[in-house]
Amino acid sequence: MGLLDLQGVTKSFGDTPVIRGIDLAIDEGSLTCLIGASGSGKSTLLRIMNLLEPIDEGAVLLDGQDISQPGLDPQPIRQRIGIVFQSYNLFPHMTAAENVMLAPRRIKHLSRAELQAPVTALFDRFGLTDRMDRYPDQLSGGQQQRVAILRALAMQPQIMLFDEITSALDPELVGEVLDVLRQLRDDGMTMVLATHEMGFARALADRVCFLDQGRIAEEGRPAQVFGNPRHERTRAFLHRVL
Repeated sequence: MGLLDLQGVTKSFGDTPVIRGIDLAIDEGSLTCLIGASGSGKSTLLRIMNLLEPIDEGAVLLDGQDISQPGLDPQPIRQRIGIVFQSYNLFPHMTAAENVMLAPRRIKHLSRAELQAPVTALFDRFGLTDRMDRYPDQLSGGQQQRVAILRALAMQPQIMLFDEITSALDPELVGEVLDVLRQLRDDGMTMVLATHEMGFARALADRVCFLDQGRIAEEGRPAQVFGNPRHERTRAFLHRVL
């Protein structure tokens, strides 16, 4: 059993099945990359892990506790499982630092003074100290996405989920965001990343899961999935994208 476990999870939107009986264990300190074509279920799977989407069948367990049961307050769980999306969703009228402080102030009831030192340390750690007092429209896309990551980290989550966070960026800005993920991996953060960045997945993932039509069609170490895929669907997908 991992830190986060999905057991027989299914999800449909109306009559359309999106997730079809997925079993997945996320080990503590691991980086799991979800790959697959658009519409394969990667984003929905991440939203299920963060309780943004209820499931139809199965169970989602965090530290052995079923967090998918109806009626459970999702807010404490979402403090433990952070998520960052493709769109940055920063508040334009707030500085970068104010964006990062917002959730800890509202949810953990911490004061600006209490947050000043840890938030400054976050910005310093990821090379954004000189951008703390800038507004989102004064930042590049890569800087905005890094601030969005800091905003999630400010809640001190156990697990971080990333949904195609480089897809909206110009190619020259992708590297600076991936560098943040490298640092988090080196720090031992448990992460699940839906991505089209195959080079990153191949080099740094502990496990790669290829999703196809709502199922995990293949999973394994990057060397196996990329170097010697077992299934024809995986081979066809990788042939298109590599």
